[in-house]
This record gives sequence, C-alpha cells and structure tokens, in this order.
Amino acid sequence: MSSTDDLYGLTLTTSDAAAAAYNRGVSALLRVQTGGLGAVSEAISHDPTFALGHAAMALLGHEYCAPVDIQARILAALLHADRASDRERSHVHAVVEHISGNSRPLISHLHDHPRDALLLSIAVPTIAFAGVTTVPQESWAIVERARPAYGDDWWSTGLLAFVRQEQRRWDEAMALSVASLDVEPAAGHSVHARTHVHYETGDHVAGRDWLDGWMSGPGLTSDNLAHYSWHAALHELSMGDYAAVQSRYDQQLAPPTVVGCRALVDSCSLLWRWSITPGCGAVPAMETVAESVDAHLLDAPPTPFMAMHAAVTLCALRESDRLGKLERWCEGHPDPTYADVVAPLCRAMRALADDDPGAAADRLGALLGRVWRFGGSDAQREVVEDTLIAALLASGRYDEARPVIDRRLDRRACPRDETFRTAAAGG
Repeated sequence: MSSTDDLYGLTLTTSDAAAAAYNRGVSALLRVQTGGLGAVSEAISHDPTFALGHAAMALLGHEYCAPVDIQARILAALLHADRASDRERSHVHAVVEHISGNSRPLISHLHDHPRDALLLSIAVPTIAFAGVTTVPQESWAIVERARPAYGDDWWSTGLLAFVRQEQRRWDEAMALSVASLDVEPAAGHSVHARTHVHYETGDHVAGRDWLDGWMSGPGLTSDNLAHYSWHAALHELSMGDYAAVQSRYDQQLAPPTVVGCRALVDSCSLLWRWSITPGCGAVPAMETVAESVDAHLLDAPPTPFMAMHAAVTLCALRESDRLGKLERWCEGHPDPTYADVVAPLCRAMRALADDDPGAAADRLGALLGRVWRFGGSDAQREVVEDTLIAALLASGRYDEARPVIDRRLDRRACPRDETFRTAAAGG
C-alpha cells in the first residue's frame, strides 16, 4: 500500500491503482458526467480496505438512488478508517452522519478541509446533490468560505456561479459560468448555473438553443441529462410551444428513458406544470411516469424536496387518500421541515385532488412564503406558485390571481405567464 493524493492534493491512504480509479470517479462527479459510480467501484475492487472508496459508494447510493448496499459500504468504511489519515477519518465520519440525517459533522469537516471537493459538492444543493441545508444562505456561506482554497479553479468557479444565480446576481453568475466552461466545456455545475440565468431572465429562445447545443456536444455524457432536458422543456413551455414540449418529452423525458428519482423530479413536475397551463392541449398521462417511480419515493420521500414532488404527483393522479397518508407521515417526521411545509402542501394538493380549488388556493397562499424550505432551486419550487395560480383561476378568484401573475411578468418576459394573465383578465 502507498499513500497518494486526490484531485486537490489531499492524501488518500490506498494503492496507486485504487487512487487513480477514485480520482477518475470524483472527476466525473464534479463534472456531473457518467462514470462516477463505476470508477469508485473499481477503486474498492483494487483495494477493498480503501475507506473513502466505500464511503463514496454509500454516498452515491444515498444521493443518486444508485444500486448500492449502503449499510454494507458504511460498515466497510468505518472498519477501514482506522488505518487512514485524520482527514480521511473525519471524511468517513461526516459521510456516515450525513446519511443518517445529521449533516453538522460534514459542515464542520469542510471548515477544516475546504479542499475536500467531493464533500463540498455534497454539501451544496445543485443538479447533482440535495445539499445539507434547505436554508439558501447557509449553502452560500459554505461555498464562500471554501472559495479561497480553490483560487480560480474551474469547478469551484462553477459552484460559485450557481450561488450567484440563486442570489439573483445574474450578470456575475453568467460571467463565472462562461469562465468555467472556457476551461472545462463539460462542467455540469457551470452549465446548470447558466441555464438558470437564461430561465430566470426570460431568455428562453437563446437558453433553449444554447442548451440543446451543449447537450449534443460536451454534455452527451452528462450523468443528469434528463434534468438538462427538463430545463430545455421548461424554456419551451414558457414560450408556449407545446408541440416542442411534446416532442422533447417523448424523446428525452418519457419512460423508459427516464425513470425513478429523475422521473419524479423532472418528468412528473413537467407534466403537472404543462397540464395546468391554460390552452395547453392534450398532455401525456401522469400514470405512465408514476409507474416508473418506486412507491417509497411517493409514500415516504427521503427529503422535503422529493416530498414536494411526491405531493404534486399524487395530486395529478388524484390519489387523495395517499396524499392524506403522506400528510400524516410528514406530521410525525423528526425533521420539522416535513411537518411545517410538506404536510401543509399535502393538505393543499389533497383539496385540489378533491375538486376544491378554493381551499387549495387558501392553503397554497399561506404556504408560499415558506417554499424555500423545500430545497432545490427557484425554478423547481415555482411549481407551488404555478399551482396557486391555477387554483385561483379554477375557483374564479381572478382579482387575487392577477397580482401573483403580474409580479412574475414584472420580473421577466414569459408567454406562458401571459396566458395565465389572459385567463385572469377574461374572468
């Protein structure tokens, strides 16, 4: 055995062959490219005593819904951590606690080891990972604290670009994204940040066209291609080009191309937002997509973010009883976010599924100021506001719908929001 370095100069207590495979895997994960799971698996085949390799496998099982025996990998990581460095032992402890629901050790670890890039990536809600906090300012602080340790590194620049777009500092986010992509055209976080800038500023045609070009070029091997496709479809939905949405859904977002977690977060949310758009025409049935999603993701979702999408999907399926069960499950969850924001969302969506849009609108309106606690991005959480507008229109409360729509139109141009506005004005 020998000790070697990871991508950012931190010691790895393992063989050279295992370290090389691990670094390939982490490199793929930082780029949001395929191959991460396979390369990390190769690392522990080279060295079954490699603690960080086992910890990374457990993380990918937990975060990516990858087919991994998470508990077995955790036990192996803990067993072999004793022979590793202090930093590696801290890394393993942070991973184990994070998977168990306590992310404070991971945050503390990053204070001491900001160049532990895999765990920094885990800590921040992005296209790849759910993050360790639903409070945006806490995520931003984690990235800002670590930034000096990376200098002008392309990956760190892309991570900062995503933070800047969340802060609505659009020009800075775009500049950082472009700078990162000039160095690494396959940089997934940078692409994601740029995509959000295009969407949030209403630059739908250019955003869709740029994204399509990237997906057919450097992004061909992206590990989250479905999510980029969702972004492109959201541009098309915003433009009111429903034929384009249909084509993209059929080719890039329908099962069996997309299933499981990604189907719930991307395909199901797209179908719902599409279906509640005035004049949208025929929309594919939610049932086909929902059948590809494991039942536990709908009935006992592992994060508030997934729970938000579960509630939307169950409403679209008109499964009022399951929404009621999910609501009660959330009320008893030890994470207060479930009781505080997911349970009220379930109550609202259950009212809508039971053909009571007025009650749904009341409950969604009361919830709107807390949606940030679901996690994810503004573009994803916007599904709640979309549903509020649809419920207000369905209940004939046009005077209440108009200000909500007008605030969106004041922020950015959006033909889809114009159709909402026309429906409200007609009322």
